[in-house]
Amino acid sequence: MRVVALALAIFTTLLLRGTPTWAQAANGDWPEVGGNAAGTRYTQLAQITPANVGRLKLAWQYKLEPPAETVQHPYVAFEATPLKVGDAVYFCTPANSLVALDAETGRLRWKFLPPLRKWGSFRACRGVAFYHAAPVTGECRDRIVTATLDAHLFAVDAHTGKPCREFGDDGAVDLLTGMGEVTPGVYGVTSAPTIVRGVIVIGGLVVDNGQVDNPSGVIRAYDATTGQLAWAWDLGGTNPHTVPSTGETYTRNTPNGWAPFSADESLGLVFVPTGNSNPDYYGAQRTPEAEQYSSSVVALDAGSGEVRWSFQTTHHDLWDYDVASQPVLVDMPGENGSTTPALIQATKRGELFVLDRRDGRPLTQVMEKAVPQGGAPGDHTAATQPFSVGMPSLAGPALTEQDMWGMTPLDQLWCRIKFRQARYEGPMTPPTADRPWIYSPGWMGGNDWGSVSVDESRQVLVAVSMRMANYDRFVATDELAKGADGTPHSLVTPQVGSPFFGIVTDYFHSPLGVPCQRPPYGMISAIDLRTRQLLWSRPLGTARDNGPLELPRIRVPWPIPMGTVTMGGNLVTASGLIFVAATLDRYLRALDERTGKELWRTDLSAAGFATPMSYLSPRGRQLVVLAVGGNNKFGPNEGLYVQAYALP
Repeated sequence: MRVVALALAIFTTLLLRGTPTWAQAANGDWPEVGGNAAGTRYTQLAQITPANVGRLKLAWQYKLEPPAETVQHPYVAFEATPLKVGDAVYFCTPANSLVALDAETGRLRWKFLPPLRKWGSFRACRGVAFYHAAPVTGECRDRIVTATLDAHLFAVDAHTGKPCREFGDDGAVDLLTGMGEVTPGVYGVTSAPTIVRGVIVIGGLVVDNGQVDNPSGVIRAYDATTGQLAWAWDLGGTNPHTVPSTGETYTRNTPNGWAPFSADESLGLVFVPTGNSNPDYYGAQRTPEAEQYSSSVVALDAGSGEVRWSFQTTHHDLWDYDVASQPVLVDMPGENGSTTPALIQATKRGELFVLDRRDGRPLTQVMEKAVPQGGAPGDHTAATQPFSVGMPSLAGPALTEQDMWGMTPLDQLWCRIKFRQARYEGPMTPPTADRPWIYSPGWMGGNDWGSVSVDESRQVLVAVSMRMANYDRFVATDELAKGADGTPHSLVTPQVGSPFFGIVTDYFHSPLGVPCQRPPYGMISAIDLRTRQLLWSRPLGTARDNGPLELPRIRVPWPIPMGTVTMGGNLVTASGLIFVAATLDRYLRALDERTGKELWRTDLSAAGFATPMSYLSPRGRQLVVLAVGGNNKFGPNEGLYVQAYALP
C-alpha cells in the first residue's frame, strides 16, 4: 500500500498544471500563510476535482484544549491558516500557543506555550512563519516564527517546539523595545511574520481611535537567525532605521501595518499595507508623513527598510479604510503572451488596484474622482479619491431609501427614517458634526484581512467581499454618552485629538439588530485577469443559524440564500475548485470556479472565519484544512478545531 501511495503522490505531482512564478512547492507543502510569499492562496494539487469533491469526508480533526490553547475573553477569534512543511502542520491558537500536528493523522507532535505578559482582552492569531536557517547546524535549523498579541517575537525548533536559544533573548525578542510607554492591549501582533532575504519583517496592531499618543506604527526587520534588529521604517524618526537612542522612542501615532505582508525575493521588496494615525474619523492633527503613507501599500527594500515606492488607496482617510488585505503578487498577462510583475491590492472600499510591483505604477486605469465635501470642524476632506475603473468594483451599489429593509414593516420604517436623518451622498460621504452619516462599504469591507486568491493557471481572481454600511455619529463633549438604561454606551469610542468626546460607530441596523440595507451582504466573485471582466458574482452564505444580532438566541433554521456577514478568504485549486467558509451559517463549501455553483458543503461546529489551505500528505492524499472556531462576537461555538478533509 505504501508503494501505491508513493506512486500516487508522484503521479499527482507530475499532473500539477503549469509552472507559474509563484507556484506552490512541488512537493505539495503549504509553507506560508498565503501558500507562498505572493499570497495567491492557490494550490497546484488536483486530486480533488469538481467531479469527485462531493465525496470529501473528514480525515482528521484536532480540538484545541482549554485553558492553554483557548481563552475566555470578550473577544476571541480563531482565524489562523495553518502551514504544512515536510510531514508536519503548524498553527497558532488565539492564546498564542504554537501547535505542531502530524500531517497524515492530525496527531499532536508538540506544543509550545509562550510566556506572555498580561495584555488586554482581544485574542487572535492568524498565522506563523517557517524559516530554514541554512547557516545553523543541529537544533533550530528549521524553525517556526510567531509574533504575539503581547508584543513578542518567538522562534522555536520546528521538530521539537523548543525555543531557539540563540534567537534574541533565549528564543524571544521584545517588540516593545524602543516603543516608549504602551498601555497594555493597545499594541500587539495578529498577522504572521513575513520572511524575505533572511530577515523577519513585522508590523503591529494599534487599537483604533482611542488616543493620539498611541505607540508607533513602526515596521521592523529582524535577522531570522539571531533575532537582531536589521532595520526599522519609522516615519518621522531622526534616525529611522535603527533603535531609538536612550530617552527617545519610535515616532508616536504613525500609520501601522497590521495586515499580512507579501514579499518578492527576486526584487528584494516587502509590500506593507498600512493603516492610519489615530483617531480614524478626524485627521486635522495628522503629520505630512502620515498623510503621505496612510491607507497605502508601501514597497520597502528588504535589505535596508528604505521606501522604494508607495501607492495610496484613500486620501486623507476619514472612514477607517486602513488597508487590511495582504497584497497579492501575480504575473499579469498582457499582449502577445507577455507578462508584467504585478501587485493586486484589495481594499475595504471594494476597489481592486493593480500595480506594477517594481515601481507602483498602475497597470489598470485609476481615476481620481470628485467626492462629497465638508467634514468636521477644523478638518478637511480630500477633493478627489482614487477609483480603480480598470477593474470591476466589489463595493456594491449605492444605497437608496427604497433599499431599507427589516424583519417587519415597523423596523423597515425605522430604517427609512434613520436614512433620511443621516447624511448620505454616495461613496466617501465624509463625517459630519451636526448629524449622523452613512458610509458604504463600512469598516468591515469590501475586502478585509482575508484578501483575494488567484488561480495562477487560469489567471482568475476570486474575492470574498462584504456590503455592509456603517451609521456613525460624533458624541459632543457635554453629552453623557449613555444608553437608555443609563449605563455608558458600549459603542462610544473616544476621539482624543478631535473636537469631540467620542464617536458611535456601528453597522447600520434596526433596534432588532437587523441590517437596514437589504441583502445580500456577503458576496463571492470571480474576475478574469486577462480581460479584467467580472466572470460571475454570487451571494455567499445562507440565513441558517442567523437572526437578529441583538437577540442571539433567535436563529433562523432554514438555509435561505441571502449572503451573510463574511470574514476570511478563500482557496483556489488547479482543478478549478474554490474552498471557502467565512460565513455565519457554519459551512465549509466547495464551488465551481467557472460558474460559482456550489458543489459540496459540510457542517462546521462554528463559523469558519479563517482561510482554508491544502497540502499533499506524506502518503499522497490531498487534504483541505480549515481552522474552525469563528469569533465569539458572533455567537457561541461548540469548540475550536483544526479539521482536515480528504477523499475516502
